[in-house]
Order: sequence, then C-alpha cells, then structure tokens
Amino acid sequence: MSDVIVIGGGQAGASLVARLRSKGHDGAITLICAEPVPPYQRPPLSKAYLLGEMEEHRLYLRPAAFYADNDITLRLNAPVTAIDAAGKTVSVGSDTLRYDTLVLATGSRPRRLPAAIGGDLDGVYQVRTLADVDAMAAEFRPGRRLLVVGGGYIGLEAAAVASKLGLEVTVVEMAERILQRVACAETSDYFRATHARHGVSICEETGLGRLTGDGHVDGALLADGRRLEIDFAIVGVGITPDSALAASAGLPVDNGIIVNAYGQTSDPDVFAAGDCAIFPFRDRMMRLESVQNAIDQAECVADNIVGIERAYDPKPWFWSDQYDVKLQIAGLNLGYDRVIARQGTAEGAVSFWYYCADRLLAVDAMNDARAYMIGKRLIEGGKSPAPAVIADPATDMKALLRG
Repeated sequence: MSDVIVIGGGQAGASLVARLRSKGHDGAITLICAEPVPPYQRPPLSKAYLLGEMEEHRLYLRPAAFYADNDITLRLNAPVTAIDAAGKTVSVGSDTLRYDTLVLATGSRPRRLPAAIGGDLDGVYQVRTLADVDAMAAEFRPGRRLLVVGGGYIGLEAAAVASKLGLEVTVVEMAERILQRVACAETSDYFRATHARHGVSICEETGLGRLTGDGHVDGALLADGRRLEIDFAIVGVGITPDSALAASAGLPVDNGIIVNAYGQTSDPDVFAAGDCAIFPFRDRMMRLESVQNAIDQAECVADNIVGIERAYDPKPWFWSDQYDVKLQIAGLNLGYDRVIARQGTAEGAVSFWYYCADRLLAVDAMNDARAYMIGKRLIEGGKSPAPAVIADPATDMKALLRG
C-alpha cells in the first residue's frame, strides 16, 4: 500500500484517515494539522461551545488515542509551507516528508474586513477556529454591545448566542435581506422575525462604512451615515477555499481546488476533499461548504485511494441552530422559481419547498423534522410531488414516499 499524507485537520481530513484504515489501507498515514489541537467539530463553536454548554474535549472528532491506536501519525501545530508535486514531498517547518498519495483537505478561510476600514482593530473577531472563539469568549457579558457584520448563518448563530447571554446585538447586512445568498425570502422572513422577538436589531441593505477606534474598536460608521457605539464586532461575511498550497504546487484552482468525480486533481497522485475542493455536479462545477460534504467526499476519496472506484454523488443537507429553532435543509435550491409553504403540526413549525417548474429541489424545515426527513427522501429518490399537493394541509406526507 502507498504512504498517504493528508494536509488539513478538519472534518474532511479526520474522516479520510479513519476511512482509509477501516477499508484496510496498511501503508503509512500522516495527518498534518496547522492547529495545536486534534481535529474537532466546528459547528458547535458558534453555538454550544460559545454558550459554555460544551467543553473543549467534547469537540474532538476522535479521542487523541484513536490516531495512535490506528497507527496514524498526527502532527499538530505543523503548517505545511510547500508541496513539491514532482518530487512527491511536502515541507513542514524544517522537515521534508515524502508521500505516494497526497490529499489536500485544507478547508477554507474566513473573509476579513480590510485594515483600511478597521478590520485589524482589537475586538474584531471571526468565528472559524477554536482559538477564534476562545479569544472572544470574555467579551460575551450581559449589557455589552455587539455588532455582527454579515447576515449569513454564522453571523445569525453568533447573534443568537449573544442575545441569549444578555448582550445588545445589531446585525448589519449589505444585501437586500439576511440569508439572501443561501435561502428564499420566506426563510429570511422567518429568521428576521425570530431575531426581532429576541431583541436583535437587524439592518438590511446597510453597508458598513468603517469600524472606528484607537487600537480597540469602539464604534461603527454605517454607509447610511449612522454611527453605532459598540464594544466588539464579529465578522461573518463568508469564506474562501484555502487553495494557496495547491496553486503554488501548480495544480489548477478556480474558486477551489479543481478535482474530477473521483476527487483527483490534475495530478493523479494528489486528491482534494471538503470545503477546498470544487467538483463536477449536475453539469456544473460545485463547491459545497458543509460538514456532510466534508465527510462524504473525504470517504469517497479514501475509497478511491484503496481501489474501491466510485464517483462522488453528493446528497446535500445542512442545518443551523438559532435560539430554540432548528433549521434543517435537504437538497440544493439552485435555480428555483417558486416556493411552497407548508405549516407543521407543532407551534412555529413550518417548511418551505423549493421548486423549479414541477421539480422538487430542496426543503427548508424549521422545527419540523418530519417535513425535513420526508423531503430529503423524496429528493434523494428523484420524486417530485406536485406543488399543490405539498401546499394542501390535508396531504398525507408519508404516503408521498410510497408513490
């Protein structure tokens, strides 16, 4: 068996090395992590961990002993500085490591505010790593004033945590509405109302002019001329694939590391998986930012490395927790032209069903696990009930799965 090096200590990297061993790979496996801790879950960072409801060790995807027990070399606090694809080596500090097969699971990086508008002031944070959240934890005290820049899921989750802890929270979103890039107007409306009930001020179609402060942020000048007095800020304006190592090694990149359906780059001995990889899907190139994709694509790559040849066929699903609302999403809403609302049986439960003509594409379900599970099974089974059937409250939803 070949010697495999995996660069990246996130969900994809951890899933890949575990899958390799479970599928019988008996060559050397090395997992290289830039952070000083073993691979860990990221979604709880902006929720349970920030709330103090989850201890650090519970974030770890596997106990530290798992790697030693499975003869996986785990290198922590070891950023890779270069890849020599021709020589099949990677540089880690002063060390040069040789590989037969290389996997890039480098993930993504948060977009930062430019220094010219105050992005480098103390008290300006991102929610991406354990260190990020540890650095901001002391700021979350009742009565403090938080500005969240960006109305996507990360920003809204952080706003929800801050509100629950008694902070005064303002969210600014320069787009027409929160969640505009990822969800329909109906889902945006639902979460806008949810945050309003918890006292969060949401300013849509509102750009940030600059953050102010002498060393530490103390305010924000908005594009409409308003000034906000704040104690700290969280920036959640999206992420970009971490493809710098691949590009420097001469591998093609375009909004991610370009791979084929098997996870291979232009170099057949170099693979990529997770947030950093862009792959063919439904006649287009697609990059998915989700835990589910990181796990599934990494396991597919591992299978291909050990000779179980299979193309990656994603079954997308996502989730977000805000206050007492669990949002579950099945499918991809790309190209939808109408949305059908369906009320759930519990108070506050609702689902929004995305259609393109008569084809069901995706479902957003708020506190309605039943609608989510049925929608997910319909989409994965290629079934599309007529929109009028979904809209009819008398419809027996489980019966749709038998049709």
